[in-house]
This record gives sequence, structure tokens and C-alpha cells, in this order.
Amino acid sequence: MNGALVSIIGPPAAGKTTLAENLCNLLPANLAREDYVNNPFLADSYVGSDAARLPAQLYFLVSRVSQLSHAKADGGILVSDYGWAQDLIFARLRLSCDDYRFYEPIAMRMAGLVRAPDVLVHLEADNSTLLNRLVMRGRDFERSMDESFLCSMRATYAKVAAEAKCPVISVDSTKLDLRRPTACSEIVQRIRAALPQKTG
Repeated sequence: MNGALVSIIGPPAAGKTTLAENLCNLLPANLAREDYVNNPFLADSYVGSDAARLPAQLYFLVSRVSQLSHAKADGGILVSDYGWAQDLIFARLRLSCDDYRFYEPIAMRMAGLVRAPDVLVHLEADNSTLLNRLVMRGRDFERSMDESFLCSMRATYAKVAAEAKCPVISVDSTKLDLRRPTACSEIVQRIRAALPQKTG
């Protein structure tokens, strides 16, 4: 087996990137980070420009294919702070029907270029915690995310986790400070136990 992929899924502000960064230090592993900083269409897509939503999704799609395709060749562990399903989840919620009909076959075809995760970490948190974290981190493009949006996201990710074909590690981060490496130690142990023996 060539390497292993650990993907972290969950709603915005559940702690995916924070956990991924700690896992990379503790496992150890390499990090594949969602490239929202360099996405030139993202901010406009959240402030009323419907025309920016499709290119924003396509940017993420290409970026993730580029990152996750390396998991096929590298011999170590790759941790991504997103799951491949995240693209279709956001696309269904944010694209118009016509744009989604254009986007879906492209995404489905490109899915064959990336490796399926060997372990899926499903992060959860209650709506109040998520909303507070969104406010605290202060990203302009996230200001439009309300409780209804978060409920949809949480339900969808729970469905993805329930239907996953790999080991799933569920973690409630509501009262967990994932910034502290000690808070991640049990998660690390569970991941190591679930990973294929050659990479664990």
C-alpha cells in the first residue's frame, strides 16, 4: 500500500484545521489544507455574487485533486482538513440548479483521480459553539452562515460519516480544545489503531 489518507470532515468551525495541524505533529503526517486563502472567487461568492459561486467551487475542486492525488504516491500519512465529499456538499447547498448540473459530472469524473480516505474523522459541535467560533475567527465570507445553514451542514456530514466505507472516528468538539495537543492524544491513538498496519 502506498501511504494512507486521513480526512477530517465536519461543519465550519468544528476544528478541522486545528486538529489536522496537531495530527501532523503527533502522528506524524503531511498536511493538505483547504485553500480558501488563495481562492479568488470565494469572498464574492458569499456576499451576493451568484456568478462567483461556480468558479469558487471549481477552484476548490482542482485544488483538492492536486493535493489528494499525492496520497497515491507518497509513502507516509497525509492528513486533509476536508473530505472529498465536501465539494458536492457545498455545491448542492450553494449552486443554482443549472450550475450544479454543469458541476456535478466534472466532480464525479475527477473523483477517480484521488484516493479514498483510509480513516475518516467526523468532527461535530453544537450550533451555538459553531456560531461563536465563526464570530471569533472573523472571516468576512462566513458572516452569512446562520443556524439554518449549520444545521444542514451538520446533518449532511453525519450522513456522509454514516455511509463511509472506511473506519470513522467521531469526535464531539463542543467542549474540546483541539488547540491543545493533549486533547488530541486519544484521537491519535484511535487513528493509529484504524490505519493500515504498513503506515500506522
